[in-house]
Amino acid sequence: MVVTHRLVPPLRAKHSASTGEASRHQHLGQTNNPNDGMLRPYSDELANIAETVRCATVQVLTTEGGAGSGIIWPNRDNQESSIIITNAHVASRWQAKVELADGQILPATRIGYDQERDLAALQVLATHLPTATIGDSDAVKVGELVVAVGNPHGVKGAFTMGIIHSLPSAQTLPSPFAEKDWLMADLTLAPGNSGGPMADIQGRVIGINTAITGGFALAVPGNQVERFLQQATGKPYLGVTLRPLRVVLPTELVLGLAVLEVASGSLAAQANLRRGDVLLGICGQHFHTTEDLLAVLRHAQPGEDLPLEYLRDGSLKTAVVVVGGSVYQDKVIPVWK
Repeated sequence: MVVTHRLVPPLRAKHSASTGEASRHQHLGQTNNPNDGMLRPYSDELANIAETVRCATVQVLTTEGGAGSGIIWPNRDNQESSIIITNAHVASRWQAKVELADGQILPATRIGYDQERDLAALQVLATHLPTATIGDSDAVKVGELVVAVGNPHGVKGAFTMGIIHSLPSAQTLPSPFAEKDWLMADLTLAPGNSGGPMADIQGRVIGINTAITGGFALAVPGNQVERFLQQATGKPYLGVTLRPLRVVLPTELVLGLAVLEVASGSLAAQANLRRGDVLLGICGQHFHTTEDLLAVLRHAQPGEDLPLEYLRDGSLKTAVVVVGGSVYQDKVIPVWK
């Protein structure tokens, strides 16, 4: 429960011998305002909330020299590593580095990516990190106090507070924010806050700060992050960054997926795929939409052979990839950029 107080101005000092003493005390920074003592517990509690959220917030350092924010998310499936949630536009590459609140810098690998929802999951091989407490974003109400932690303009662990302004519908937001669910708050955010947490007044993370529109902060609701993790993990992936293009074959026009990047140790690397290859089809079927490859991977079983047709230097080739079956092998969904 949030308790509010009506702030009143301090009483004027009477014209007496005590006036000089009161002025001297005020000059030294001492006041007789009774509200100072009343507000102190709430101020201390807010500082405690800030420290709790800051401990689980990281700075994401990209290979291009950019920086954003992230939050250490509970990892219930693997006790040998930790998961960090950030924005897809922050973790645009497979590899990154994260700087923890204590200054420790760790290498991170992207294991989940949803460009449409602007979410990414990073894995660091470290345990016992301070993990965020996750709240229920579906229970958030307009007018609730919320806080945000991030690294705006490189300032580490910056803290700001506001209220939930609205729970906008798709029709009320401009492109590219329409057709998605958001938490909207009057938080002061800046470049570098992207990927950082929005939390309730109890320090529970309810969203991932993503953008600013009309002067208001937009955050991906935390419950959508949970669904993103369920979908992005546990599925086979090739380990490639792809860009769609049209390829003219002798008998038909098909969709090609140009390989921009191959993740080290991935299925694609094991199959000797490399940058510049153009994927044409899988399991004997040519691609016609960017969802075709993803659909096959979604239904693949551990140990299953997947013949992959591709072009290299104008020659048609085939590689057979074998789907892995371990918990943290083959988890990232391919990304089209």
